Amino acid sequence: MHRRDTRCELPPFYSAAGALLLTTLSAAPAGATGAAPGWSERHGTAVAALRAETAGIDFGACPKSQGLPSNVKCGTVSVPLDYTRPYGEQIRLTVSRVRATHRDPGNSKHRVPRKGALVYNPGGPGASGLHFPLIGVLPAWKRLAAAYDLVGYAPRGVGPSAKLSCEDPGQYLKAPTLAPVHPSEAYKKERVARAKAYARGCARRAGSALRHYNSLNNARDLDVLRAALGEPKLNFMGASYGTYFGALYAHLFPTHVKRMVFDSAVNPDPAQIWYHNNLAQSVAFESRWADFREWVARHHADYGLGRTAQAVLRSYDKARARLAAKPAGGRIGPGQLQEAFLQAGYYDDYWPSRAQALSAYLKGDAKPLVELASPVTEAAAEEENTNAVYTAVECNDAPWPTDWRVWDRDNTRLARVAPFETWDNAWMNLPCAFWKAPRQQPVDVRTGPGELPPILILAAERDAATPYDGALEMQRRLAGSVLVTERNAGTHGIAYGPNKCVNAYVDAYLLEGRRPARRASCEGRPQPEPQRADARTSKRPAATKPGERPKAAG
Repeated sequence: MHRRDTRCELPPFYSAAGALLLTTLSAAPAGATGAAPGWSERHGTAVAALRAETAGIDFGACPKSQGLPSNVKCGTVSVPLDYTRPYGEQIRLTVSRVRATHRDPGNSKHRVPRKGALVYNPGGPGASGLHFPLIGVLPAWKRLAAAYDLVGYAPRGVGPSAKLSCEDPGQYLKAPTLAPVHPSEAYKKERVARAKAYARGCARRAGSALRHYNSLNNARDLDVLRAALGEPKLNFMGASYGTYFGALYAHLFPTHVKRMVFDSAVNPDPAQIWYHNNLAQSVAFESRWADFREWVARHHADYGLGRTAQAVLRSYDKARARLAAKPAGGRIGPGQLQEAFLQAGYYDDYWPSRAQALSAYLKGDAKPLVELASPVTEAAAEEENTNAVYTAVECNDAPWPTDWRVWDRDNTRLARVAPFETWDNAWMNLPCAFWKAPRQQPVDVRTGPGELPPILILAAERDAATPYDGALEMQRRLAGSVLVTERNAGTHGIAYGPNKCVNAYVDAYLLEGRRPARRASCEGRPQPEPQRADARTSKRPAATKPGERPKAAG
């Protein structure tokens, strides 16, 4: 949806339509290469799902490039590139799995019965979930890992699943870069030119396939994956952007849903997808940036960055100006500083390392900041791929303003009150103004009473990547869904984190089918303790979204 998460529709048909589907399949020529005229994506999904159910997934060793241990098994499932042509070009999605352990962490003599497969998506768009099954060894996840096969996958376009690319990865991580809060006209012209070139690169490299990387196809792929796993109904956990195409799935296939957890929900209102969701995200990040600065100010004795949030901002601006004049380590400019501190808007566990690095830099020691903010050259290809999928999905999903003057007007106004992320967010998404593929109209996601099993929605009140209003809107649109709120907290992604109250609700829902009547809340987690100068820095959020840069379409 919005920034990099490094940041962000159709009714069921397997009942009465089943006989029609089987008739159609039996009538299709064995060597058919395309669908008959008039076949819809709905029929194409049914064809692909039935084919996948028959074929299953042949799990074996995982690709060496993923670095997964031998207990994680991988396989592939074929999905149509274009669901209107289910017999046409296919792409293969890579899937990972660890089977249910059946071991009760509280009673070694008790064998836990299997409840099925739990499929996870970490968001993005553009993040891979292939490493997800590893999480079952963590204490908070062991009860879930006992009852469910933990299943991750790389969505279409991501990594080993028909990898999408828009530019040379070496160019993507170019550093140092600027990040002006109030850009000049000359800088704006440069960024417009870069956005146009990026959009052309996506079109040139992907060709006619580019239009098929979108959220609706991600939802359809999920149903094919469900069928390939042999699951009559889907158990799914989606974080950030994963909540949006999870909601599309619920809208498209309500009779295929068993249990779904939406962690840090995107606002699914069609009017918000995606341009206005990004503007709302920039506003929310300003509040979260203030939260961080107030925390730093309370710990002035540890960091010496100022006794008020405004004084901390002056320290940050001083560092920005110094880095613009002389990049730290030759690689860290204002752009890299902003990227590192944007991560603190996602995860408050990052607050101490950011404050310590800034403090050290202003006192003459640039090493902690260089270690924290340097682009990881080895990750360039993965980062570029993530960004390419993010851009393609969001640009394809919905109309965007095509007149630069609209972007300039809206973001100039917004930057007056929310300067921290506004322009960086705009540059991230600007290729959508010049996109070469056709745009879709966002689906009006909603279900009526009784159409869908209850869905569990999780949200932190001060989440900046997916503002809290989105969770409220998601609950309004999915009849019977329930919302658990982490009060006075803003970390992005709250399932199975340090909040035992939140985790208890998730366990009760996934393991026992119990849920709150409509809404429940948990007191927020405590803010982090300050970090001393000799503590380690942390470059990336460990709890969510492997493969994503921080930004969430969540």
